[in-house]
Amino acid sequence: MSAGRKKIVVIGGGSGSSVALRGLKSYDVDLTAVVTMFDSGGSTGILRDEFGYPPLGDIRQCLVALSPEENERVAAFNSALDFRFDSSSSLLGHSVGNLVLAALTTVYHGVQGAIDEMSRLMQLQGQVLPVTLDEAHLCAELMNGQVIRTESAIDLRGGNGPGIDKVFLDADVEANPRALDAITEADVILLGPGDLYTSVIPNLLVDAISNAIRDTAAPVIYACNLMTKLGETDGYSCSVFAGELVRYIGSRKLDYLLANTGTFPDEVLISYADEMAAPVELDNVDTEKYAREIVLSDLAWVDGVKVRHNSETLARIVMSTV
Repeated sequence: MSAGRKKIVVIGGGSGSSVALRGLKSYDVDLTAVVTMFDSGGSTGILRDEFGYPPLGDIRQCLVALSPEENERVAAFNSALDFRFDSSSSLLGHSVGNLVLAALTTVYHGVQGAIDEMSRLMQLQGQVLPVTLDEAHLCAELMNGQVIRTESAIDLRGGNGPGIDKVFLDADVEANPRALDAITEADVILLGPGDLYTSVIPNLLVDAISNAIRDTAAPVIYACNLMTKLGETDGYSCSVFAGELVRYIGSRKLDYLLANTGTFPDEVLISYADEMAAPVELDNVDTEKYAREIVLSDLAWVDGVKVRHNSETLARIVMSTV
């Protein structure tokens, strides 16, 4: 970290945070990714269940996002880390990066040591910090009182049953001191983008983290989702997304809410409709209850029939608040 440079902390999960980090690393700032540690699906879930490793997939994605793309050797190494074996093979769909991080976690006696060593190898432009170093699973209580345990069960449940009333952890965890320090010292905090209940809010379930965000004098920005998600955020408008975040950070108003105004091609809308998903609608009057300023922009980047936040646009807006 360099004295005098603005400090930006991105809080979320893997794919969403990666989008933000790729755009922000082109600016002369000190970047920190604070990453949820409650994933339980895919390669991460297998390593967690069979060997007791912490969730590594989101960490891997953020490490790759923060590495220098112009360095050919690092780029080649990143490609290898992102390589995933066939799920039907004996390697069960593991990504190389998850396996390397698992090995380093053993060698360096902990996941933070593994991340630090991987960061050195990858010549990272920033730092990646687990939100906690403790073990816990994410749970959701539905509107009818039913409880769903583990992040993967929440993520994959589809549209069966009522909506989510709240999410919580099945054990008390302490904040990673380095993550807490980064948030306390931040000049800007970006929440998201990412799945509301399984990527962004899980970080806020660590009490010291949500308290630090609540009490910070730095602007808190939320990059609202572009699309709803079946079984999690069906029918949610911007105000519902924002209201849920505010609920988990102790009713502190967001300083900036970033909302998408761009439109999508018909083939994209049809593809998402097949998944019972739709663009998140902006409802200004209600949204203003939860955010001091609403920033409207075409935030989307269309990749085939999938959409994600545009890294460059997102980074430019975040930097305008510094």
